Amino acid sequence: MDPREAALRQAYDHAVRWLASLPDRPVPARAPVEAIVRALGPELPEGPSPPANVVDLLATACEPGLTAFPSGRFYGFVVGGTEPAALSVDWLVSAWDQNCVMRTVSPAYAAVEEIAGAWLLDLLGLPGTSAVGFTTGATMANFTCLAAGRDAVLRDAGRNVARDGLAGGPAVRVLAGRSRHMAVDLALRYLGLGRPELVAADPQGRVEPDALRRALAGAGRGPSPAIVVLQAGDIHSGAFDPFTECVALAREAGAWVHVDGAFGLWAAASPRHAHLTAGCQDADSWATDAHKTLNVPYDCGLAIVRDPSALRAAMGEQGDYLIQHEHGDPIDKVPELSRRGRAFTVWAALRSLGRSGVGELVDRLCRHASAFAAGIAGIDGATVLNDVVFTQVCAEFGNDARTDRVLARLLDDGTAWISGSTWHGRRVMRISVSNWSTSDDDVRRTLDAIRRAAGTA
Repeated sequence: MDPREAALRQAYDHAVRWLASLPDRPVPARAPVEAIVRALGPELPEGPSPPANVVDLLATACEPGLTAFPSGRFYGFVVGGTEPAALSVDWLVSAWDQNCVMRTVSPAYAAVEEIAGAWLLDLLGLPGTSAVGFTTGATMANFTCLAAGRDAVLRDAGRNVARDGLAGGPAVRVLAGRSRHMAVDLALRYLGLGRPELVAADPQGRVEPDALRRALAGAGRGPSPAIVVLQAGDIHSGAFDPFTECVALAREAGAWVHVDGAFGLWAAASPRHAHLTAGCQDADSWATDAHKTLNVPYDCGLAIVRDPSALRAAMGEQGDYLIQHEHGDPIDKVPELSRRGRAFTVWAALRSLGRSGVGELVDRLCRHASAFAAGIAGIDGATVLNDVVFTQVCAEFGNDARTDRVLARLLDDGTAWISGSTWHGRRVMRISVSNWSTSDDDVRRTLDAIRRAAGTA
């Protein structure tokens, strides 16, 4: 057998066994780093090894140290799972090995990216002429969109960032809610914009329009380039900013409006939950993650910008050796010069689910979150702290110490993975429902585990 085929068959067998183990295996990893290092062997071999043997060693040594992220009972972070069609196509992406940056070099990818981008804009209710870039994740999607916004507001102020840089130019004000995700701060740091000015938010994390109005007026400030960052889906409560009011206020101030919708932007794909994103479509840019709510494999962020020329001005590259197309290339929309074909997996998930399937997926995740909230509310001493409007649930168990004991016992139990957090100064159990494969039975089993943990804490 050809060595490449033998290695692929070995990988297939291990992958199938891994997936088959998910319904019953404990969700937390069972082995520490040190044990895996010993199993793999820390020394670099002097000579070559058969590819199939390499695959077998890696899979066998690493299996005990794998967390069952794809399990329907992982709720620790908003990471989603891997929808079957997207997983299968991701294997093809690696086999095809396309560098997906130029239309002329990889026309198949360019065609799929155009189709998938158009489908996404349609599903999310965003302007159909917007540009869609496929990045590594939500952090780089925010970075990409905010780069376009930074350059645009400075260009309006007479500054050409691409030519002159930031030094000596006008300062850019960035305003964001107090409950914004840390990825926004990270992207702003990368862009040389520093920390945002924080705007007051209500107890659920929604920006207060009156506070935004006062901040934009900025006592004693003159007009200056500005970006307003809003949020679709608070990481603790799942709450959505009041987009209609906030976008109107930002427009009056001449600000660029960006929406960080890492997992919540997908609410727009559900007729039942689309009201949460009302007014969001009037922003200038939007960031989300396809590997979260849509459940495609890592990694796949989406950077969407209303004005394609603004995105091209911020991200576009020119090179004498590049074979660039007059109508533009994928390279014009993202930071990377080398990247895998992320749009292939997005296309596969959307083609497999269809419009109704994406909406039903969103509704199902929300229904499970509501079931968690109802179940936890019935546990002695437990309190659900947030309004469960989307896929997030935050609860506490009487006091910080008991909440942490419940969390520790739950991880020891192994049935599910749920992480702790601190919200409004209190330790909480934070449940994020984002996996397509989570079933009613998964929710029941997890609630039983929470009850056991609470009963001994």
